[in-house]
Amino acid sequence: MKLLLLGNEAIAYGALSSGVALATAYPGTPSTEILETLIEFKDRVVHWASNEKVAFELAYGAALAGARALTAMKHVGLNVAADPLHSAAYTGVEGGFIIVTADDPWMHSSQNEQDTRWYGLQAYVPVLEPSDPSEAYRYVKLGFDMSEKFKHPFMLRTVTRVSHVRAPVEVEPPAPRSGAVSREILRGLI
Repeated sequence: MKLLLLGNEAIAYGALSSGVALATAYPGTPSTEILETLIEFKDRVVHWASNEKVAFELAYGAALAGARALTAMKHVGLNVAADPLHSAAYTGVEGGFIIVTADDPWMHSSQNEQDTRWYGLQAYVPVLEPSDPSEAYRYVKLGFDMSEKFKHPFMLRTVTRVSHVRAPVEVEPPAPRSGAVSREILRGLI
């Protein structure tokens, strides 16, 4: 079905149609609507964390256990999560793991600018960069598939204009949660 979605909503719907089991984030514009959208789906484990490092490590733990997991944060939040980002890159994952980082060029709602693609290069984490909500939806699905295939985390780098623009997106129904990890075990992580 075709929906009119914000880029962040498209990211959430892409995760749902990919079978995401756990999603975590620390709220910060321009990434907040990702978890706000996912929280509506009660069959998924969705958690607002106390900071970006905690959000990253919760999602990373689920991906190590074989579940598909997503963490989301704004660009400066990746500075807080830089340590586990580098560890995840050389340790790898079992389930798909997507790190969504929302950059804010021209500082629409942030204290500075930052290009998180450099973190991808430094940590050897592939970076997918959508140019509109429809690509954001498709790239999340692609990222999960590639992450599982190569047993490596993938980053989805979006920017304010992609996160907060609305456009028609063709979406599929949500897929069942991935991995053999039970909802109770995932809830136990948080």
